[in-house]
Amino acid sequence: MRTGDQIVQDLPWKWGVQGKIFIIGGLGYMFDAWDVALNGFLTPLLGTEFGLSTGQRGLVATANLVGMAVGAVAWGTVADRLGRKRAFSLTLLIFALFSVLGALSPSWEIFLALRFLAGVGLGGCIPVDYALVSEFSPRKQRGRVLAAMDGWWPIGTTLAGVTATFLVPIPGSWRWMLALMVLPALLLFWVRRGIPESPLYLVRTGREAEAREVIDDMVARTGAPPEPYSIAAAPEATGRKRGIAAAVEQLRRVWAFDPKITGVAWALFISVMLVYYAALSWMPSILRAQGMGEVAAFASTTIMNAVGILGVLTSVLLVEVVGRKWVIGVSAPLAALALVVFALVLGAPTAAVTMIAVFGFLSLTAIPVMYAYVSELYPTELRASGFGWASSSSRAVTGFAPLLFGSVLWPVLGLPLTFTVLGVLVVAAIVFMAVAAPETRGRELDNITGTDERATTGDTNPAAVRS
Repeated sequence: MRTGDQIVQDLPWKWGVQGKIFIIGGLGYMFDAWDVALNGFLTPLLGTEFGLSTGQRGLVATANLVGMAVGAVAWGTVADRLGRKRAFSLTLLIFALFSVLGALSPSWEIFLALRFLAGVGLGGCIPVDYALVSEFSPRKQRGRVLAAMDGWWPIGTTLAGVTATFLVPIPGSWRWMLALMVLPALLLFWVRRGIPESPLYLVRTGREAEAREVIDDMVARTGAPPEPYSIAAAPEATGRKRGIAAAVEQLRRVWAFDPKITGVAWALFISVMLVYYAALSWMPSILRAQGMGEVAAFASTTIMNAVGILGVLTSVLLVEVVGRKWVIGVSAPLAALALVVFALVLGAPTAAVTMIAVFGFLSLTAIPVMYAYVSELYPTELRASGFGWASSSSRAVTGFAPLLFGSVLWPVLGLPLTFTVLGVLVVAAIVFMAVAAPETRGRELDNITGTDERATTGDTNPAAVRS
């Protein structure tokens, strides 16, 4: 007799069932992208309005990204301890509240504090959304679904760029850029309340009746033939810690699960996202320093984000064909190389904009697959926390990247050498992944490192598994 977990992961894909969760989860991810990309457009505008130095301008993105680092840990822990659904709804509500207040900021210092708090809310979207979507997705399509989730990222960054480009001529435009995100975020918060709890999470927490209700409903709605299934006994609950102690306990469990896997997850997130966020946060300022006007600089950065949509489509096509590790291992170093070339040809505007587009394509080929890969490496009871801590490690490091980039790296090393150093870190992380972490293509969640004949043969028919 198969388990409830296996039933869920072998269901046929239906847009009205798993697809609905993919869309609602992806829209939250879109707001994460919109908000992060907005940092790059806010930086020069706030610098002009409040008379900020280059180093102070770097704090605009730093406050938001550090808040996201805190949020990724906090909400990943909430999702693993109290449920995906609760965290799924609250993250956007907190983000919307502090974004509204941020748009009304009377001073730069208050703005930084509110951007930090908005980041705490939004930082939970990625780990919580990926955990929920992965646990509802059939494993035959899971790699493509999780890679396609990142398709919402370039949509969000492009929306940020388009709205910023159109709003920039308006006095106080940065306030309108923030306020514009709030209404759709609140509408999405309301819609998210109707999403069911993850059946895999319900099973792991001993809520068998609720798990069966969700699983039976999914079987009926997807049209799969009903069959009896078992629900594995939930692991015995040990003393539950709260607050910071709970987050620290989850961190300990994440590393205790497999130090090599967690090391790979952190190395990938830190190196790849360091390159991406450095470019995203400073690209408008780099182009303006090169002599472009605000509208032209914003439009060129928007091109980088828009081309990323093609990168996501490429990742969706390749992820189940060549595997997660190959897609990441090729596209991530090439994306870093594109930035080095961009810095070398910066004096030729056409060549520079072309390399911006190449970087946008390659980075958004690597990142979707990296997110899918890391979310698959951890078991259900650690999935949101494992992803959240990896995301938080990158946000903590990249949170200070805009500050260091503007005050140390760019002025002292110059752009070509700065991007070369970042590229070397990416290559080191790729080598570590190649030797220390398994391929996850085709495997059952919670059996990634185990023996599963369907994973090696590519056969997803349950009859293909030996008893």
